[in-house]
Amino acid sequence: MPEKESVAVTVDGRRLQVSNLDKVMYPATETTKGEVLNYYARIAPVLLPLLADRPVTRIRWPHGVAGPSFFEKNLPGGAPSWLRTVTVSSSGSRGGGDTIRYPVVEDTAGLTYLVNLASLELHVPQWRFDADGRPLPPDRMVIDLDPGSPAGLHECARLALDVRERLEAIGLRCAPVTSGSKGMQLYARLPGEQDADTIREVARQVAQDLTKRHPDRVVWKMTKSLRPGKVLLDWSQNTAAKTTICPWSMRGRETPTVAAPRTWAEVERGADDRDALRQLDIDEVLARVARDGDVFTAQLAG
Repeated sequence: MPEKESVAVTVDGRRLQVSNLDKVMYPATETTKGEVLNYYARIAPVLLPLLADRPVTRIRWPHGVAGPSFFEKNLPGGAPSWLRTVTVSSSGSRGGGDTIRYPVVEDTAGLTYLVNLASLELHVPQWRFDADGRPLPPDRMVIDLDPGSPAGLHECARLALDVRERLEAIGLRCAPVTSGSKGMQLYARLPGEQDADTIREVARQVAQDLTKRHPDRVVWKMTKSLRPGKVLLDWSQNTAAKTTICPWSMRGRETPTVAAPRTWAEVERGADDRDALRQLDIDEVLARVARDGDVFTAQLAG
């Protein structure tokens, strides 16, 4: 099918061309590229603070989720000159070459530009750049809860309560996010005084301790043979070179699900009732934000 003509739009005072708005990105729900762009424009007020000053790795689906996808770290050629970029060493990354020129999203215009390239997923590390483009120590910890079938969100919710208790014992508040895929992430705000290796080791200790306490339902090693029916408590996402799906980002799944911040009351219900917690889609997330505001930032702030 030939691509539709592009349309000129003005976003944050920037003139942009968006194209192929009728292309179906999610065949199961017939969700179009225009609807994806609309979601990101409407979610921008709560998403942009979580992207601010972070390098953004994108996963792009040029032909929708039924087609192939690819990771993209470098900003592609032809990007507007006003889009902020930071160039860093690519050592240990998937970027290839000696350096990576990352985009840094500062406004809805920059977000729209990247999403128009079929960037459905936005992934970021747990650290930010300073004003001179130098990486700062991480300002948050993330613990990824990844269930091995037949375990699911119910088992993740039960473990999330254990992780919350363990983190609160060391003075860290955390906020839950259903990943939009299979599991959950828990984020804790940090003062930004310790390096990524130190934070990773704290997360690993939490994972090891909870595996010892609950060996029937938790695993801290990634060995596949250990994971069926248990939840992997993935501490390794705190490695400086790794990224995690950004809260409020869409996912490239069969349906347009979102990495959706949740309340602890919802997680507690999910721990009690196997059917009480599920992944949310873009319409549900937009309705919740209109009703409840930014629950992610509110929970981390206390």
